[in-house]
This record gives sequence, structure tokens and C-alpha cells, in this order.
Amino acid sequence: MGLFDKGMQKTKRSFFERLSRAVVGKSEVDEDTLDAIEEALIASDMGVDTTLKIIDSLEERVAKDKYMSFDELVEMLREEVSELLDVENSENTEDGFVLDRKPFVILVVGVNGVGKTTTIGKLASRFAASGKKVVIGAADTFRAAAVDQLSIWAERAGVEIVKQQMGSDPAAVAFDTVKSAVARNADVVLIDTAGRLHNRVDLMNELTKIRNVMRRSIADAPHEVLLVLDGSTGQNAFQQAKEFSRATDVTSLAVTKLDGSAKGGVVIGIVDQFRFPIRFIGMGEGIDDLKVFDKKEFVESLFSKEDLR
Repeated sequence: MGLFDKGMQKTKRSFFERLSRAVVGKSEVDEDTLDAIEEALIASDMGVDTTLKIIDSLEERVAKDKYMSFDELVEMLREEVSELLDVENSENTEDGFVLDRKPFVILVVGVNGVGKTTTIGKLASRFAASGKKVVIGAADTFRAAAVDQLSIWAERAGVEIVKQQMGSDPAAVAFDTVKSAVARNADVVLIDTAGRLHNRVDLMNELTKIRNVMRRSIADAPHEVLLVLDGSTGQNAFQQAKEFSRATDVTSLAVTKLDGSAKGGVVIGIVDQFRFPIRFIGMGEGIDDLKVFDKKEFVESLFSKEDLR
């Protein structure tokens, strides 16, 4: 069983059970069936807007062909979901990113507790293992634990970390990090940021300041703003995506903890609503459990019934 299959078990089981109940004994797809499908999609936390988009599309197709077997219905849903995930720049490379600049600067944002620091550590390890020279910037200077955790990851991955004492100006840390990366001819820069959402204006100002000071060394930095979301939080993840997309120019997503709940549909809803491509999916605590997101594999896994045992 692949990582996606294992990670999507809870979402899949819940979804297929509801779907089976919706069509069992039916000779045609009627209003009740569509209502039950709608309920199954919303229960997987796909979000109301995305769910309604899928239901409208299904209604159109059902109008042409009233009778539909369970397998045909699943195939139709598979096609709809594939289409929703097909956003601009959604094709990922082996690294997840197209590393077309040197150093390639990735600003990592997200609220505390979503696995942001761990994701940075795992990314650093991945890049280092593939021969890239990596510099991490510990610009979440409000949490000593974040800096300590990143230091452990940096040591483990054998990469440089730039940090200052707790309470330091995050923008100063970001500036030093980028400067160091340029001096060391690094390939990739990963910058952690504070994950406080208590005041969007503060967050916006801080992220803008970080961006501005980095540009003193690298004119077009950051090259990617990666928003880390906890997939198990369902609708909270939607809210966070909304807040961060208002505060900064988010360009892509990493979704963690997808194996922990039946809310895997949140991935589809967020991509559909915000048009951010997903770069990485986290399916566990291990260093290898951060996987480059493969759209095709994700959809196949969500809709395959083979491993539902």
C-alpha cells in the first residue's frame, strides 16, 4: 500500500460508505442520490462551494443518462476532482519546486501547530539528500521551541542555520539568511516565519518587511511562498488559507497530517477555491513521510476501492 493509500484510508472509507448507501438498490440517480453524494462530499470537508460545483456538474451529466452504476458514478467523480485540482503550475518536479534561481528562496508561512517547522526540516533534509546546498533562516523569533527544533533538523540534515536570540527582528534574521546563502553559493533558502494570526495587520506588516529586506540581496525574493496547512483541521484550514492569502502572496501549499482524519477532501476544496497548487503532502512523522504531491496518484488513491479492507 502506497503512502497516499495509507494516508487517505479514513477519508476514503467514510466517503465510499456514504456513497454506497446513496446508490444501493437504485436503478437511477435521482434527487435523493445527489443529496446523499452532496452530504458525502461535505462530510469529507471539501467545502460547500466546491461540493455544489461538483453536484451541478453531476446533475448535468445525469440528465443525459439517468441510469448510472456505482462504478460509473465513482468514475464521474474522479474526473470532476481531477479537473478541480488542475490549476496553474500544479505539475510538480522531483523537488516539488522548479528551482530556476540560485539561491531559490522559499518563505514558509502558516499558523503554529500545523507542522510548519517540521515541514521545513523535512524539506531541508530532502534537498540536502539530493545534493543541494541549503540554508535555513529561523525567523520565527517569538518561539524558542521553533528555533531549537529547526536547529536539530539543520544538524541532522547537515545544513547551515541562521538564527538570532529570541525576540529579535524576524526581518533581520531573514536578511542575514539570504546574505549568507549568497555568500555560500547555496542552492535553496528556507525561511521560517511566526505563525500568529491574532492580528492580520501585524502579520501582513511583518511578512512585507521580511520580503522587502530580502530583496536588498536578491531582487526577486522570495521565489515561492509556501503555506503549510494541517489537513486534519478541515474548515479551519480554509480559514487559514483565506487569512494568509490576504496577508501575503501565497504561491503554493504543503498539507500536513492528512492521515489523521477523514477530512482529506479539504485538499480539493482549498485548491479549487484559492487556486494554489499543492507542492507537498505530509502523511506522518517520519522524514520520508513528506511527499511531493502527485495529482494523478492522489485522485487514483482517493477513488480506488482495492485497499478498502
